[in-house]
Amino acid sequence: MRKEVAFKNRDRFIQLGIAISSLRRLRGLSQEKLAEKANISRSLLSVIEAPNTACSFSLESLYDIADALDVTAADLINASLFPDSIINKTSE
Repeated sequence: MRKEVAFKNRDRFIQLGIAISSLRRLRGLSQEKLAEKANISRSLLSVIEAPNTACSFSLESLYDIADALDVTAADLINASLFPDSIINKTSE
């Protein structure tokens, strides 16, 4: 059961999904293989990694994905492509 992502967190979830996808590819893993290692469904991983979709998922899934990628959950969160200060910056 997935909860709707609050608008203020939308970009954060998208960035996290992109970080997971990027590291998965750097590790040479398919979505199927990472999902198997993390003990989650491939369809959930696909939604998490989708670049234009904000998918809320559990901390347990985050920890399982991090373990499968041999990093900490904090590493994944900190691996965002752009910090909030850049994303939320408005052009003048």
